[in-house]
Amino acid sequence: MRIREYVVFLYRIFLVYLFYTIARGLFIYMNRGLMGDYNTSDLFYYGLAFDNCAIMYTNLLFILLSLLPLWVNTHKKFQKVVFWSYFIPNTIAYATNFIDMAYYPFSKSRLTSASFAVIEHENNKMKIFSSFLGGYWYMFVGFFLLIALWVFLYKRVKNVEEPIAQKKSYFGWSALFFLGFGTLIMMAIRGGGFTSDTRPINMLDASRHVNTAPQADAILNTPFCLIRSMGKNKGFKEYHFVDEAYINESLKPIKQYNREVATKPNVVLFILESFGKEYWGCMNTKTHIPNFKSYTPFLDSLAQHSLVLDNAYCTGRQSIHGMSSMLAGIPSFQVAYTSSPYVKQPTQSLVSIAKEMGYDTSFFHSAPNGSMGFLGFSNILGFDHYYGKNEYNNDADDDGHWGIWDEPFFQYMCRTYSQKKQPFLGTIFTLSSHHPFQIPKQYEGKFPKGNLEIHQCIGYTDYALKQFFECAKKQPWYNNTIFAFVNDHPNQIYYDLYKEPITGKGAAIMFYSPNPNLVPKGVNSDITQQIDIYPSLVDLMGYHKPFRSWGRSVFANLPDETPRAFISDALMYQMMQGNYIYIIDETGKVNGVYKKEDGALKNNLLGKEDNAEIQKGIKDLKAFMQDYMDRIINHKLSLK
Repeated sequence: MRIREYVVFLYRIFLVYLFYTIARGLFIYMNRGLMGDYNTSDLFYYGLAFDNCAIMYTNLLFILLSLLPLWVNTHKKFQKVVFWSYFIPNTIAYATNFIDMAYYPFSKSRLTSASFAVIEHENNKMKIFSSFLGGYWYMFVGFFLLIALWVFLYKRVKNVEEPIAQKKSYFGWSALFFLGFGTLIMMAIRGGGFTSDTRPINMLDASRHVNTAPQADAILNTPFCLIRSMGKNKGFKEYHFVDEAYINESLKPIKQYNREVATKPNVVLFILESFGKEYWGCMNTKTHIPNFKSYTPFLDSLAQHSLVLDNAYCTGRQSIHGMSSMLAGIPSFQVAYTSSPYVKQPTQSLVSIAKEMGYDTSFFHSAPNGSMGFLGFSNILGFDHYYGKNEYNNDADDDGHWGIWDEPFFQYMCRTYSQKKQPFLGTIFTLSSHHPFQIPKQYEGKFPKGNLEIHQCIGYTDYALKQFFECAKKQPWYNNTIFAFVNDHPNQIYYDLYKEPITGKGAAIMFYSPNPNLVPKGVNSDITQQIDIYPSLVDLMGYHKPFRSWGRSVFANLPDETPRAFISDALMYQMMQGNYIYIIDETGKVNGVYKKEDGALKNNLLGKEDNAEIQKGIKDLKAFMQDYMDRIINHKLSLK
């Protein structure tokens, strides 16, 4: 009956569960500041279903070799084959959990197959990996120590080689046990059973047990997320919740403004890498955080003469999401639009409208050309010029990791604008406020190191912006230029307020012009979002034709355009509108309704409070889901 073999087999499978549990504990510990209030035992308990699935998938070969009646199962040579069939896939799968522990604070979601689009276009992958390894060496040491412990424990319990006396009986019992284990394995892969209500579990199922995305990510494991997302266009499907008339009336996806502009203004958009809202003093005048420290003295001084949006939210989680949000008004949810098969379609954007108006259009990014997928997407949007590390052509200013330091590259951008015919539209995606969080050696000690590694980098890029403006104000194009500033996503977090699920996705948005007739100054605390930048700039440029936009111009102040924010999340659709936050899953099921002040998502009002505003908010979010998918899937992102 192979009793000892089965005991050894179950012991080895138990070890996999044990080490997955250790990985989950480490993940929770390392990201504890993002978790909010939670019951630790619940995270481990509900995580078992996802561990079951990942473990069964990654151990299929080991299971087959262990259970099939091959008559040589206990031989030493065969057991060596079993050993490698066990540790090769498990080591690879286990390593992804450790990569996620380090990467999660930046991405705010578990790794999926779509995550690899972030580095797909990098030419310096080994340099990036070396930098990652150097910054998180302790993670790799911990990983290898755990693997060594795992191997040690595995070898403590061995099969004993023994002859098979009755092969028919051996085969018969083996077949029965194989069918029994096979049934259990299939149940584990599906997530619990074979009935219609226990379809194979997916990443969204983790959210059934919690209120916040970080808690759901703690329940998940990285191998599961990679397996479930592999080869799938997850996140893109058509909905039929409302009729077109409701979409046109409530969402107004087609905008039109009638601002009269005497001279077309130049536009320069700064997309600031990792410039989390919590680093800006001008974005926190109303947060009342005790002992708050700002790391953006120049931007704070500029804010006195700007329009500051201090209640804005991110519609993307990664850098490439920011590019589609700000330039094309396309937010990202489970899977980024820019990583989808739909990305190559004609897309109306700030770029296409500027070109239609006769603007010269440029995109600047000081990394190697093609990095982050920016060159590819800028070509899709139709930029006339792309200025990267290749065009800068001076490796003496390279930071050794990602590309050219911000300060010299900003000066290069200033000089390049001065050679252009007006009007021009320029976008720069900054670089230096990025892991491994270093600044040029000549500036060591110049900027406050603060409480986080990134703080001195924020100070350096803020200083580089100051130097850019010293150059720009001497140029003839300066007084007729609108400058916009926005972060692509948050990064390292210090203040508790920004560890909350909603508040932590805050965006910092500011518009400035030396010409007060182009941009009014003040503070706008209405709900806003990154995708509002596109229609706002189109409005200021004086474009009078209809155009596609799910955002709104913050300068038009039209009563029929509702302030709202579609807050990016890897698992759910989230919207803040009016007095509430709404959360709906990809099936259209409402998972939560919260007061807008409840950024920690602690008090779910679903089933407790209901009124006309809540009903409309739910319907509006569903209308957006429907129109978003319809326009992307059916190639309706351009009005032409």
